[in-house]
Amino acid sequence: MKKNYNYTRCKLFLPEYGRHIHEMVASLLEIEDRRERTRQAKAVIAVMGNLNPLLRDTADFTHKLWDHLFIMSDFQLDVDSPYPRPSRQDLTVAPRRMPYSQRCILFKHYGKYVGEMIRSLVGKSSPDVSRTVDNLARYMRAKSYEYNQEHPNNEVIIKDIRQMSGGNISIDEAAINNLRSDYKQHFTAHPQKGPQRTGGRPVQKGRNNPRARQGNYQQNHQGQHQGYVKNGRSYNSTK
Repeated sequence: MKKNYNYTRCKLFLPEYGRHIHEMVASLLEIEDRRERTRQAKAVIAVMGNLNPLLRDTADFTHKLWDHLFIMSDFQLDVDSPYPRPSRQDLTVAPRRMPYSQRCILFKHYGKYVGEMIRSLVGKSSPDVSRTVDNLARYMRAKSYEYNQEHPNNEVIIKDIRQMSGGNISIDEAAINNLRSDYKQHFTAHPQKGPQRTGGRPVQKGRNNPRARQGNYQQNHQGQHQGYVKNGRSYNSTK
């Protein structure tokens, strides 16, 4: 018996429709009568629409089905379609190449737009510019902490601003020291409530405390044991 594997069959142009729909479309090419071929093509369109019954009544979906019918026939089917017949060139148009920026980012942990904003402030003098530089310095300090996981040095922020502006913008170190820090502080554990012993460990309560168990044992068995000393070590003996 000859086995028919999928790799020996023809390639499916639209695999989501399955092989049976492709075989129905291939059978349309063997019909010689144009009117009969058109009628059978409409029947195939109806079967294709049954795969998505919620969308088969919309005009755009019907147009898409006819386009898929021509695609599955490798654009060889000649029928009377209610929509313009697509061509291979219309469906294989290469997309427009998107231009990518090849500019080098000087400080990647600050981002690209920080450098652009600093360069846009060169040559301008107004109170708003100084306020903007202060906000950028605060933002740079926060991003530097997120990237390096340590508190940034103000001298580094001032040096980076001067370098990104080409030496045209300088910020006072005293002014940057007065800026509010927006970066995250180190996590500090909340102090534990209740009495604590020396060394920070809380005092255990109840039955789990070994000292409490020892005190209860001595209280309940007081007078039942008598101790004696042997070889420098003390022992207890029951009466």
